[in-house]
Amino acid sequence: MSALVPLLVTLPLLGAAIALIAGRHRRTQVAVSITTLTVVFIIAAVLLWAVDGSNEALAVSVGGWPIPFGIILYVDRLAALLVLVSSLVLLAVLLFSVGQGAADGDDDTPVSIFHPTYLILAAGIFNAFIAGDLFNLYVGFEILLVASYVLITLGSTESRIRAGVIYIVVSLVSSILFLAAIAMIYGALGTVNIVQISQRMDELPQETQLVLHLMLLLAFAIKAAVFPLSFWLPDSYPTAPAPVTAVFAGLLTKVGVYAMIRTETEMFLDNDVNFLLLIVAVATMIVGVLGALAQAELKRILSFTLVSHIGYMVFGLAIATPAAIGATIYYMVHHIVVQTTLFLAVGLIERRAGSTSILRVKGLMRAAPVIAILYFIPAINLGGLPPFSGFIGKYALFDAAAEVGTPIMMVLIVAGVVTSLLTLYALMRAWNLAFWREEDDSAETEARISYLGDAPAAAVETERRVIPKIMTAATAGMVGVTVALTVFAGPLYEVCERIGAALLEPVTLVQLQGEVEP
Repeated sequence: MSALVPLLVTLPLLGAAIALIAGRHRRTQVAVSITTLTVVFIIAAVLLWAVDGSNEALAVSVGGWPIPFGIILYVDRLAALLVLVSSLVLLAVLLFSVGQGAADGDDDTPVSIFHPTYLILAAGIFNAFIAGDLFNLYVGFEILLVASYVLITLGSTESRIRAGVIYIVVSLVSSILFLAAIAMIYGALGTVNIVQISQRMDELPQETQLVLHLMLLLAFAIKAAVFPLSFWLPDSYPTAPAPVTAVFAGLLTKVGVYAMIRTETEMFLDNDVNFLLLIVAVATMIVGVLGALAQAELKRILSFTLVSHIGYMVFGLAIATPAAIGATIYYMVHHIVVQTTLFLAVGLIERRAGSTSILRVKGLMRAAPVIAILYFIPAINLGGLPPFSGFIGKYALFDAAAEVGTPIMMVLIVAGVVTSLLTLYALMRAWNLAFWREEDDSAETEARISYLGDAPAAAVETERRVIPKIMTAATAGMVGVTVALTVFAGPLYEVCERIGAALLEPVTLVQLQGEVEP
């Protein structure tokens, strides 16, 4: 079974090489990309079944090098679950982009560039999730950085180049901080292996631990778009093509959250900064959702809600109980799927209406009822209406906080409820204006929303385009997955609970060495 672990990274890299060689053959590239991600999805499902059933993680030493010199690929329940969900999301967005490319040609997503870069992005994501040491995690981040810069600037428009420059500068700052932290940890402990770090960390003074801890958190918080380090995201993501925006919003920030989870639960369990994380969580939730309320463009609204909901994950991480960690993992899975689905739905709205400004889009309920449904279901899910997965995840987080029962936890619960209600208001306001409002609505309605006229991109219009069936089918499939998160919430949440309990139980080096296979 361990032999399958390296395939999670090598298959996308091999697929990227084949897709690059077949640059002039669109169908070949599409077939290679779809086949690669499908195989990775199947492998991830098998690995999740194996590690969950055996209650033992799988670890592979690449090249047979011993710890701490070799690259360790480590798959536990958390890594397997996130690779499974990520490969599913990547596959759905790929199908969406295939439909867009078939309809529009290479204007927005040049196929010869898009498919190899997309598979390299996937390899970076998977490598980050299964990295067993900090340097390999850093390599995963850098693979992501290179691929995401290419994807965010596809089309080479002025706005995309500008957004790409901001994105890469911020990412490089994060990478420099991360690399400096890795160097300091290696200098202090003589290893970058995560298991060895957790075992040796107690040898360092608390002050030294705190410095290392905060440096890692700062680097990861930039990548996760945690307030006040989230300023770059709302201006960067909305400028990219619809498929790129969808996969960025769903996955890239979660890689940062994942790194924060590993940091807090494995490396620095005895050097907590939970109070600081609670303050950051409440600020991220409130500031993000208030930003969403001030926007008139759908992709910017969703970008700000993305920031606010990162706050829920930081909140669960700061509670630091097995129940809270399990709830955080469940909410993370929920948010990956739902946020991606909403961005795909907005991509359909843009093609049908020629704009994503809620000041300009009108009457879509009558003109495009299918799109109305595809937007409405994930929107109320993200807003936390019962019985959807958004409600289940938030309720689990609030319940874990209530068990702790401190005053700051009560404040966070109230902030979480308010954020959820304001998220629902922002998304339903957009629904009402874009779908229910008719062309001949009264001037009174227009006057009520005139304050949004100065919001960024409020007046932006694009060309109306035909929506290929595969784009609608890919979005509908993702909506089905969001519903499945509710229907199968019981088994999924049980897996997440087991993840939460296991993450707070230290893994010994003897166990890890016994599991490592060359």
